[in-house]
Amino acid sequence: MKTFAGFRIIAGVFTLLFAFALLSGCARLKGNTLDSEEMATSEEAEPGPIYYDFGDVLIPLELEQDKDNSFIHHAPGRITEGVLALSGRVEADSMIRFFENNMAKDNWKLVNYFKSPRTIMFFNKANRSCIINITEKRFSSEVEIWVVPTINGGETTLFK
Repeated sequence: MKTFAGFRIIAGVFTLLFAFALLSGCARLKGNTLDSEEMATSEEAEPGPIYYDFGDVLIPLELEQDKDNSFIHHAPGRITEGVLALSGRVEADSMIRFFENNMAKDNWKLVNYFKSPRTIMFFNKANRSCIINITEKRFSSEVEIWVVPTINGGETTLFK
């Protein structure tokens, strides 16, 4: 009989501990729920793509600038031009889609692109041209973004 009574006490203690853990876990979950307004605020707080030296070429946040291989020319009253070198752990296909979508939002027109282990994308605007070179490595990708003014500032483009 003593064994059965001891078992009941131990079972009772475990039942209480389980109930306490269950209730505190549910309370914790309830406290972490966000209403739609809080969700919108938290989504806005997350950093997104950014512009580096070229004010109209959006860069994925996962890419970091390689300052040793970048050359940017700023001149007052002129267009910023040069090459922006970046690298990061982003798949090439993801970057291709990113640049196709976001360059169009900044009024760049995709002229053509070549896709292989090295992808080269050609974009044009009224007064500038842009070449994006994406090279996928084993564990990362390298990106070069070349922006130059067009020769006549008009309809002259990379491919006409």
